[in-house]
Amino acid sequence: KSANPQWREQFDFHYFSDRKDMLDIEVWRKDNKKHEELLGRCQVDITALPMKQTNCLELPLEKQPGSLLMLIAVAPCTGVSISDLCVCPLGDPSERQQISQRYCIKSSFRDMKDIGFLQVKVLKAVDLLAADFSGKSDPFCVLELGNDSLQTHTVYKNLNPEWNKVFTFPIKDIHDVLEVTVFDEDGDKPPDFLGKVAIPLLSV
Repeated sequence: KSANPQWREQFDFHYFSDRKDMLDIEVWRKDNKKHEELLGRCQVDITALPMKQTNCLELPLEKQPGSLLMLIAVAPCTGVSISDLCVCPLGDPSERQQISQRYCIKSSFRDMKDIGFLQVKVLKAVDLLAADFSGKSDPFCVLELGNDSLQTHTVYKNLNPEWNKVFTFPIKDIHDVLEVTVFDEDGDKPPDFLGKVAIPLLSV
């Protein structure tokens, strides 16, 4: 019930590409659970923004009244990675020893925001739901921790996909929950939901 909403939320997007890319932003209105209406969209050219500083942008919505006020900062990724199993970032024993020393009890108060890392190896899925008329699916897996989100590649026409990827997240809140969701890629349409599991960090 507001024409001037304030969200005050922060999201981290991990941008691993050197190619030109656009950040797409859409504003939606919800009447109820079933009805949604697109109020407008805008784009930000990530490559045009200065690095290592917070950019305050007022973005007019395309072909619609209104604008978005956003703070966008582009900075090098620290502690976040996607890799194959054969080059697992924490697989080296000497590196594991360094990390153990970094997070030992004696070092606990050096940096209160540096809680630790979470490394997740996404191996495969088994007996997924068939979302296509062909009796197959085009599955990919999304991992979310707090407002951080990373995803695997898509394995086409397969109900037993193997991704064999390693994801490394910096932990910002020990009470966060790792959410792992499998979707079916559906071309230009929104992906279909195939399943989800939630793992509290405190249970690891």
